[in-house]
Amino acid sequence: MTPYSTTTTPSRFLLLGDSHAGPIGRAAKGAGIPFSGGPIGAVREFNAGFFDPREDDVVFRKPEADRFYRTFLDELGVAGLGGLDVPLVSTFGFSAHFVATTENWQVYRVRSAREGSDKGVAGFAPGFLSSGLFEDIVRATVRDALAFYRHARGLGLRVLAVMPPQRVPAQSDPAVFMAAQDIVREALLALGVEIVDLRARVTDETGFQRPELCEADDVIHGNLAFGRLILADLLGRGL
Repeated sequence: MTPYSTTTTPSRFLLLGDSHAGPIGRAAKGAGIPFSGGPIGAVREFNAGFFDPREDDVVFRKPEADRFYRTFLDELGVAGLGGLDVPLVSTFGFSAHFVATTENWQVYRVRSAREGSDKGVAGFAPGFLSSGLFEDIVRATVRDALAFYRHARGLGLRVLAVMPPQRVPAQSDPAVFMAAQDIVREALLALGVEIVDLRARVTDETGFQRPELCEADDVIHGNLAFGRLILADLLGRGL
């Protein structure tokens, strides 16, 4: 995992995330925008059980992730997250393709859909994807990502969360992907987190990411052009 910090001048934000943070970091580095941070692990690692809160900080349970994090704090000249005086930008919790892994949702499909006939949306009973049960499952799946943002907001930080590329790999359910990311989005808005949501700008008529914004030979990531759009949005918010 490669961080993308650039610290020749005072950083304008701290970037913490999974691999989806990569294009953001590359875009900022290429544009000469000073920042600290970058991806510190894979998308599957930042939903549950990945950190422990401290009074004015966090500790990442994976040693490599915590080592990267401590390096970023050193670059910023602070001892913990609570000492941050620049905004925090993160992609944690928005690994919607992981949440939407098709096999995990088979038990919730109606019998006729599992046997091959259509029933409701993506084989679910009508209303399932907008139900309280579905929301509870999604929130439970990303519970510690939500807890991370809640802790950061409790420390008084300005926090911005970046929604994922609108790409769904073959092993994931597109309907679950779409519904799950909206649940995470609403949960974070309720915490006072700002959401970088570029869906209207990066998708085509299918609702999925336009090819020119997709990483080549890759089924989930956005490319540098996508990262530049995210960076432009961040700069437009005053970062």
